[in-house]
Amino acid sequence: MMGAMTESDAPAPQPHRRRPRYRGTHPRRFEEKYKEHAPELYPGLVEHVRERGMTPAGQHVSIMTDEVLEVLAPRPGERVVDATLGFGGHARSLLARVRPGGVLLGLDTDALELPRTEERLRKAGFGAEELLVRRTNFAGLRAAQYEVGWVEGADVVFADLGLSSMQIDDPARGFTFKFEGPLDMRMNRSRGPTAAEWLERATVDELACVLSENADEPRAERLARALDARRGRMKTTRDLAETVQAALSGRLGDDEVESSVRRVFQAIRIAVNDELGALDALLRQLPEALRSGGRVAILSFHSGEDRRVKHAFRAGLDSAVYAEISDEVLRPSAAERRSNPRSAPAKLRWARRA
Repeated sequence: MMGAMTESDAPAPQPHRRRPRYRGTHPRRFEEKYKEHAPELYPGLVEHVRERGMTPAGQHVSIMTDEVLEVLAPRPGERVVDATLGFGGHARSLLARVRPGGVLLGLDTDALELPRTEERLRKAGFGAEELLVRRTNFAGLRAAQYEVGWVEGADVVFADLGLSSMQIDDPARGFTFKFEGPLDMRMNRSRGPTAAEWLERATVDELACVLSENADEPRAERLARALDARRGRMKTTRDLAETVQAALSGRLGDDEVESSVRRVFQAIRIAVNDELGALDALLRQLPEALRSGGRVAILSFHSGEDRRVKHAFRAGLDSAVYAEISDEVLRPSAAERRSNPRSAPAKLRWARRA
């Protein structure tokens, strides 16, 4: 028979650890905004941040949701693919519309954010019978459909080509120049070269082409030469931003310089993740991925993406693959642009399968 536990046998109490304090009166760094990372505990704060036209840290505000639902017109019992699951905002709205009996297949290549999004959607009440999740980018659309048995396609396909706010704002991902972080920029951090490695290998001509094609950068050649001059010495996001700033300093105003920095980051991110190649693959697969009468909508965020979508939909209409396409590009309302400034460059186009 075991004896009674003595006071000396009891586990030692763990010391209370205070959360690290941030400097000043308001948190500035991404990791310091712990209240915004826990919206279920601090809903009032999150609303306050949103009212100021800002996106809470670690979250994403879905863009043009009402317009997406209107053009896709999802109905109960239908099959839906969200080819870029992201934070799950669009998926949640689409799932609500296809109940009862509908199913949504969510795709995303981000190994860090995908499990978090799936967990949020499961907690919101979407079970395994109505929400299927696969880790792949939208170039793998048709393969994912075959994997879940949707050989004849889906009724609705949606793709939001923009980067999610929780990816943009996290310095550890390397997408932002606001704070110093590793120059990574990979959506899938287990595959491919980092942005720093890509910059070491790219030629001057390749750099100029990427800056022009992926971001419409008007000073692509000058900046390509500046990046080449610092080849192998850019390891952090600050290194890259300062290289661009130094190349344009004294030639442009501060706002114009910052715009160029943003474009350079965008262009390199698109190249590192081969986003335009993936988009081309998605557009080729779409006709086969849609059932008869199926609808597709794509949100793009720069002219290189929008041109591809526009031309693919127009070619599909001319060849009678699509019965109808959007006459004009749809843009966010003025109210949405005020409440969510990140929505400003969004362009929405849609098509309906013949």
